[in-house]
Amino acid sequence: MNASGTENMIRYFSAPGRVEIGGNHTDHQHGRVLAAAVGLEITAAVKKSGSDIVRFSNKGGLFSGAGGTGERFPFSATAAKKSRPPVAEIDLRVLDALPGEKGTSAGLIRGVAAWFVKHGYAIGGFDAEISSTVPVGAGLSSSAAFEVLIGNIFKGLYGADISCIELAKAGQFSENVYFGKPCGLMDQAASSFGGLNIIDFEDPDNTVVTPVKAELPGYSLCVVDTGGSHADLTPDYAAIPGEMKAVAAYFNKEYLSELPADEFYASIKRLRHLGDRAIMRAIHFYGENERVLKQAAALERGDTEAFFDLVIESGRSSLAYLQNVFSTTAPQEQGVTLALALSEKILTGKGAWRVHGGGFAGTILAFLPDALKETYNNQMCKVFGKNCCHFLNIRRKGGSEL
Repeated sequence: MNASGTENMIRYFSAPGRVEIGGNHTDHQHGRVLAAAVGLEITAAVKKSGSDIVRFSNKGGLFSGAGGTGERFPFSATAAKKSRPPVAEIDLRVLDALPGEKGTSAGLIRGVAAWFVKHGYAIGGFDAEISSTVPVGAGLSSSAAFEVLIGNIFKGLYGADISCIELAKAGQFSENVYFGKPCGLMDQAASSFGGLNIIDFEDPDNTVVTPVKAELPGYSLCVVDTGGSHADLTPDYAAIPGEMKAVAAYFNKEYLSELPADEFYASIKRLRHLGDRAIMRAIHFYGENERVLKQAAALERGDTEAFFDLVIESGRSSLAYLQNVFSTTAPQEQGVTLALALSEKILTGKGAWRVHGGGFAGTILAFLPDALKETYNNQMCKVFGKNCCHFLNIRRKGGSEL
């Protein structure tokens, strides 16, 4: 086909970041979450390359799609210093996970491609220029958005008849195996589906996604970046599913979702050899898993007060039971806890606040009256730095071709 044909047309793709509103650390136990896509996005202008090579240039230089690593294409400091946008090249004829690509965007691309091929979907090369409004390291799942973006590009260019949940699974596989980060499916599913949804992972082969109608007129949604580093926190993150699974394993189950809550509570004394923290984290799971349904019901009936109470309750459960607001290896660094304390002082009786995402460092989520936006922003920025507050709207459309 000649240069004016459709094969050489530039096409545009987009995938949104996400916020977790309920279901803190429930997805990896095949529980429920309440999550929403947001208006911040990663976009790409794309055309087929006519080869097996994926070439990505990054319009802004700094790439937001690698889990907040601040990595620059093509993954070397020398190339990043060039004045033109750096370019990454990934040869799709090689789909094995490469040790040198752990923790890189190239690994994410190769991983999504490998999942497509493994499941019988077509892939091919393309040239793309990306840009992003998803802030780096702000807990809004730039890596998941990037994975969903790549999946949609393969789908759009090469005609894969693939569902939103399959695109999410391709992203999770890539992040787990090729990027080297253990994660559940929530981030990718929220980005892929768009809107506000209950996502139920009880049956991983038949994930149930239920849209939730929600209107909070007069209120704003805000994610506050406390500036904490996620470096060296992998053991803290890994301990949460590890301890929850240890409780489940005592009953010959793999996940807590398979274990009835009554049976768990009746056996707590016999579980103490696993450590009290493991028990507390299981208690959090059971409460949080039910709380997701209550939050969605409150939103559906327009009961803002009940919804805010449940958001605060979720946050307190994470603080006291899940214990993921700071790392015990660095108890002097408690930016998340501090942000929660300041939010409580400002918003008590007027809004809601909770830890957001994985925890230990990073971000909190707050709902606040529009009339308090300026006050809240000023107070938080004084402590955590300029532009720490990201005021968000829910994006109805998930990953897609524009």
